[in-house]
Amino acid sequence: MTEQSQWNVRPHGQLTPVDDGLWVVDGEVRMPPGPLPRRMTIALLSGGELVVFSAIALAEAEMAKVEALGRPAFLVVPNGWHRLDAAGWKARYPGMVVVAPAGARAQVEEVVRVDDTSGDFGDGAVRFMPVPGTAGEAALVVRRPAGTTLVINDLIGNVQDARGIMKLALVVMGFGGRRPQVPRAFKARAVTDAAAVAGRFREWAALPDLRRIVVSHGAIIEAEAAGVLRRLAEGLAPAKR
Repeated sequence: MTEQSQWNVRPHGQLTPVDDGLWVVDGEVRMPPGPLPRRMTIALLSGGELVVFSAIALAEAEMAKVEALGRPAFLVVPNGWHRLDAAGWKARYPGMVVVAPAGARAQVEEVVRVDDTSGDFGDGAVRFMPVPGTAGEAALVVRRPAGTTLVINDLIGNVQDARGIMKLALVVMGFGGRRPQVPRAFKARAVTDAAAVAGRFREWAALPDLRRIVVSHGAIIEAEAAGVLRRLAEGLAPAKR
């Protein structure tokens, strides 16, 4: 077994419900300046299968809770950098379909084979959405009776509780600050067409009954989710008047 495919458990919290059939687990990964918060999101499909977005290897007690929800069927690696635990999940569940955006395929396949870039889960309530204007970034749109949740990755940073040198590093990179923002580090390495990304933000802002934005790094955005997307879109590419 390669190092990447080993089940390496790093600090994490508990499986937490966000909406009907939608859960998150918050964890952290050690970086040179300090701990970086990260988040895994799990969505239940109508057929009883699970979509795992930005996977985190969990301790056995939490994995038992995950397995009680349904069968892990789809493993979404949302970009070429969020692949740390992907091979471990694939080794644990060999039948999982690994999904990644086309632009990230080569980078993801350095650690795990990508099976699909279209992300058709067979359930219209859970949609895989590649982000145009990026070098391989993807999101999920999850519709539930109580509203719609947007699950994104590195497009928006919202870390507000970092401390010490790590706080300074996250602010400089744009993942931390007083309000949600498109990280400067992400724009520099992954945004190839700011207008296209802004267009996707505006499309998401128009989603019916958008209730929240689940980000991979930082606090979940529960207040004025559509307004946050419109503000960030204007910062990337002002709308034509």
